[in-house]
Amino acid sequence: MPSDVLGTPVFNPKEASFEFKKGPVFSNIVLVDEINRAPAKTQSALLEIMEERQATVDGKTFPMASPFMVLATQNPVEQEGTYRLPEAQLDRFLFKILVPYPNETEELAILSQFHNMGNTTAMDMIQPALQGEQVVALRKQIKMQIIEEKLLQFIAKLIHQTRNHKSIYLGASPRASLAIMNASKAMAAMSGRDFVTPEDILAVVPSVLRHRIILSPDKEMEGITEDDVIKQIIQGMDVPR
Repeated sequence: MPSDVLGTPVFNPKEASFEFKKGPVFSNIVLVDEINRAPAKTQSALLEIMEERQATVDGKTFPMASPFMVLATQNPVEQEGTYRLPEAQLDRFLFKILVPYPNETEELAILSQFHNMGNTTAMDMIQPALQGEQVVALRKQIKMQIIEEKLLQFIAKLIHQTRNHKSIYLGASPRASLAIMNASKAMAAMSGRDFVTPEDILAVVPSVLRHRIILSPDKEMEGITEDDVIKQIIQGMDVPR
């Protein structure tokens, strides 16, 4: 139920009043495992949280802690008892990352790592990498990255192409263009630069767009994927240099 995610008012007999008990979303990092197994109402409970960083319950607004991030997984095979996420919900996720099976070498590394752990649990091996204040500071720094006007024009043209492509039934939203810009700034920062290059944009485009476009039914029947269409659009454009 939505209240299992957001929380619920609980009657306090001593105070003769209701006290709001916060749900699991009131955290810095929220992991929703197999989100498509949650009913539509529960999924929609995350809409305000992911966009406004707040939850409204019984007319009262409760802000999320900062930094705040939502991660979610979906099982692409088993569809029994699942609820497809609406476009408005998907649009609030920055990336859709495909996780394929590991290759033989990676599989061997997994086996060796868990064998060498012995009785040590995986959670005990996790060490903090950043403090919350550092994450907030890095986000502010990334927003100040330099991006040239011609690159902004390239992003706008790319998004416009998704809305007028014969293979796409539903194109990307303005939130997608903002996501490409912000993600490319982060890519530049991780590469040790204070400016965005076309390569930064091209690196993030598939992950940003693959869950924000809907292919036409005939293309889906042909087995064409979103990544195929995105690649086709990019190949037909002049990449600025």
